[in-house]
Amino acid sequence: MWKHLKGTKVFCLIVSILLVVNSTAIAIPIQQHSLRTMSSKLSYAEQLLQAMKQKANAQGLLSICEVAERIGIMPDELQLYTHLNAAKVDLSLLKRLKDRPNGYLIIVTAMTPTLAGIGKTTIEIVIAQGLAYIGKTVVATLREPSLGPTFGFKGGATGSGKASIEPAEEINMHFTGDINAVEKAHNLLAAAVAKHLYYRNKLDGSTRNVINPETITWPRAMDMCDRELREMRLIMARKKSPDMVRDSQFIITAASEIMAILALSRDENDLIERLGRITVGYDYDGNPVTAKDLNVVNAMAVLLKDAIKPNLVQTTEGQPVLVHAGPFANIAHGNNSVIATNMALKITGPGGFVVTEGGFGTELGAEKFYDIVARQEGYKPNLTVLVVTARALKMHGGMSQADAMKKGDDSQGTLSALKRGFANLDKHIENIEKFGVPVLVAINRFPDDTNTEIELIKKHCLELMVMVELSEGVTKGGAGGADLARAAVEIIENIPSRFKPLYELELSIRQKIETVAREIYGADGVEFSGKALNDIEKLEKFGLGKLPICIAKTPYSLSDDKNLQGAPKGCKLEVREIKASTGAGFLVVIAGDVMLMPGLTQKSRFETMENPFRANVFNALQTAA
Repeated sequence: MWKHLKGTKVFCLIVSILLVVNSTAIAIPIQQHSLRTMSSKLSYAEQLLQAMKQKANAQGLLSICEVAERIGIMPDELQLYTHLNAAKVDLSLLKRLKDRPNGYLIIVTAMTPTLAGIGKTTIEIVIAQGLAYIGKTVVATLREPSLGPTFGFKGGATGSGKASIEPAEEINMHFTGDINAVEKAHNLLAAAVAKHLYYRNKLDGSTRNVINPETITWPRAMDMCDRELREMRLIMARKKSPDMVRDSQFIITAASEIMAILALSRDENDLIERLGRITVGYDYDGNPVTAKDLNVVNAMAVLLKDAIKPNLVQTTEGQPVLVHAGPFANIAHGNNSVIATNMALKITGPGGFVVTEGGFGTELGAEKFYDIVARQEGYKPNLTVLVVTARALKMHGGMSQADAMKKGDDSQGTLSALKRGFANLDKHIENIEKFGVPVLVAINRFPDDTNTEIELIKKHCLELMVMVELSEGVTKGGAGGADLARAAVEIIENIPSRFKPLYELELSIRQKIETVAREIYGADGVEFSGKALNDIEKLEKFGLGKLPICIAKTPYSLSDDKNLQGAPKGCKLEVREIKASTGAGFLVVIAGDVMLMPGLTQKSRFETMENPFRANVFNALQTAA
């Protein structure tokens, strides 16, 4: 019936009716007016939407109803957050559009970044704005920012300048509560484990043995960087038995398996099934104990019932963006949800464009997108955009990060460092080509970069026969990304993608790890600890050897040593342990000294935040790129 109703006014009127019929879809308690007549309720809802639109227009934005209408989302598929000018999109949209062909898929990745980042999110937004500027239909998909980096060194993750998504402040903080829901679901499972330990319950009411506390692998989670929680000793006092003491840890919520499950679930039923498969430890007979065994799955799903729906927001120029899920790429698989990407592919349809991103460099978020996400969903990425900066090149050419971040100059030392840094760029280009996907290099220009530096980067890429374009979206918005967008379209329309995953799932666990280490990291080999070898034996015993791998390592080097810049040679990947994420459907390979709970840096963003009751507290959240 909706296709016969046109015009934003009619669209918003329908939404206002739905607000009244289902008042739980917004954060304002309309139900307190339940004694009013129907007509007065409609008037109130219309006033609410009008206020939202006026506030958005005053900020130079569209109301989220207008954004939704422009891309064909139906009123009954929206769950409004009026105070945020944002909305959740119901999964019924996927059923309605299931027969529509997909749009083109672009993934944005980067060379190895500096500690301050490289501007990959910004470039993704620039591309989306640029595509709209040249008249293309486009939807961007992004991960939701974590509070850890927001309060830490990097700051927020909503773009920069005229290439941002809105409402940036709220997205960088609690937003619609998705990360909080993941954290609570994770810790509910931890509490359920503790309950079974305390009461020595038989599993699932059966005759199976109780959990062996020495085998519990399920930690607790918190969306904050706190190094003191990396290791802890839990003491459970019991009245009639000796105290139970065991070691455990906190991980950051972005590393939670439940975050990965949220990102990889196709729908509500898939979510339930995956939650049930989570392995928390083993019983005294050596059999895996799952969340399903603990009868906690439905309760976890209750906490996640809204979190499974993607969040619709917009760029500073009104392009639609779906923000959903937030796994880190260094300690998790580093990509937004497949639900959001699938929605975007169907919304844009044939000839439209979806722009997504994988965290950090090609060896992390992009590799995991190709080998885990795209493999699972059957995606065939049409283009990979590789973000490069003069700053990062100079750092990988031997300059200190502090010197690389300073104003550029054309001295022989500076330009020589930049040229030496090409080794890192070249390896990332090579990595993309190993997957058979066309590549476009995007130069994220900073105000202090010199023309000579930019021209050297362009010249080098052209010598490699790789197309390259400059982005000036931070200062010019879509107009500054138009050339980048045109280049993307030209490549997609003229160079077919021959995408294929790097390895076959039939390979052994060791072979898959060795393949990624050798082909993508440039390592000479892999060294497995005794624990890692024992882990492999146990995983293969339980039939998990055919799962894809998700390697956790430092994002600041192609190797597992953050101090090795450029394209290190002669290194070996050191594997400490391997964990099964049986719900997510991959094996987590922990390499080097990477931590699943980060710590705050000596200088952190929270120290510069202003009083929220007197000024804009979020001024400190934006990254420089």
